[in-house]
Amino acid sequence: MGFYARQIFPRLMDWGMRRGLFQQEREAALAPAHGDVLEIGFGTGLNLPHYPPSIARLTGVDPMQALPARVTERCRAVSFPVQVVPMTAETLPFDHARFDCAVSTWTLCTIPDPVAALREVKRVLKPGGLFLFAEHGRSDHPRVAAWQDRLNPIQNVVGCGCNLNRRIDRLILDAGLTLDRLDRFELPGVPRIAGTMYRGQARA
Repeated sequence: MGFYARQIFPRLMDWGMRRGLFQQEREAALAPAHGDVLEIGFGTGLNLPHYPPSIARLTGVDPMQALPARVTERCRAVSFPVQVVPMTAETLPFDHARFDCAVSTWTLCTIPDPVAALREVKRVLKPGGLFLFAEHGRSDHPRVAAWQDRLNPIQNVVGCGCNLNRRIDRLILDAGLTLDRLDRFELPGVPRIAGTMYRGQARA
């Protein structure tokens, strides 16, 4: 992993994803979270202040330990215990049916095998446990989707593995989760190729 991926890109993302509209999306997506929660793609901990008081504890997984000092500071600022484990989501070391909820925000675009990761999420969720998500992905507009396909190889490099054109709802269903709610919309002020959103809730 090069200097750009370790130092520059995490800082750019941490700065950009603190914008108000992204924070509003986190608030909306995480509102139903409760109990023992797993977050895949923990990143720099930007979700932490948006978890509701119903959280008992949080376990975050991420293969890249980005900006560790900033992550430590954010973990200390919340009232619930947080454990961050450096690993990929495709193979989780947790027991079956351990978690009440799982969370993914702007993560499924980057995971190399998102269906494998979501199958693991299903495995570690309790029966009926919730998977909460806010993700960007493939547009329903053919012209926008065509541009997403054209630009995706460039985005893979610039975005350290990020994909513009994944059908998030299809990934969730292919993993065997049941969609309870799916909101499709475009983030205002964000180019449509990157601002086409999938936000909702699925169930194990």
